Amino acid sequence: MQAEAPAAVPCGAGELIGRAAALIFDVDGTLAETEELHRQAFNHAFVRRGLDWQWDRAVYKELLRVTGGKERMRAFHARLQVAPPLPDADIAALHRIKTAHYAELVETGCCPLRPGVADLLTAAKARGQRLAIATTTSHGNIDALLSQALGTRWAADFDAVVAGDDVRHKKPAADVYLETLARLKLGAADCVAIEDSRNGLIAASRANIPVLITRSMYFRDDDFSAAQVVLDDLSELAGSKQKTEKQPHAQ
Repeated sequence: MQAEAPAAVPCGAGELIGRAAALIFDVDGTLAETEELHRQAFNHAFVRRGLDWQWDRAVYKELLRVTGGKERMRAFHARLQVAPPLPDADIAALHRIKTAHYAELVETGCCPLRPGVADLLTAAKARGQRLAIATTTSHGNIDALLSQALGTRWAADFDAVVAGDDVRHKKPAADVYLETLARLKLGAADCVAIEDSRNGLIAASRANIPVLITRSMYFRDDDFSAAQVVLDDLSELAGSKQKTEKQPHAQ
């Protein structure tokens, strides 16, 4: 029996990546399949604070439509139709416990970068492309993941790191991408956003940035029809033709 042929890379994937002056990465689900660790960390926080909440995968998949951990907890509490809403101090305390436990889970090494991510980062640097992060997660969560995956000096390779707390409105608003473009001093057409969710696709598209989607565990079935390219993971780029010349940076 013949082995199944590898899936063809959509036309233009390599060209889209290769001609960009900068690659802007989402974090959760895009760089690594972190969402399951986030779910476990939320449940840990609920137990620690004496709440009888338990987010299974089906519930968490629905809640991921709400961007931001604190916002997600508020949305869940609202769904319970129990008054009054949790005070901001309680939400903040839950989020601190959750964030600390997430970091502990990541430090075990159980959440490596997704296939093709490390190779793409290396190839981009070799081409002289700039790297950036635009995410709704916190700086602490970014550092916990990338310090484990790329080493403690990971931030030196990124020209801009914009997190959810750095902007007024989180994805699907364009704020995080507009702030990233401002820090890079680049135009939208000079960049490519690499995302895994429809909210991320909408956010980048609202900033007029071309989007490459890498499907992830929780968002595989999202509507990505507005994306330039949709891949199962970034290892598919290895078989595509990418331009190698250094790209001019917009001023």
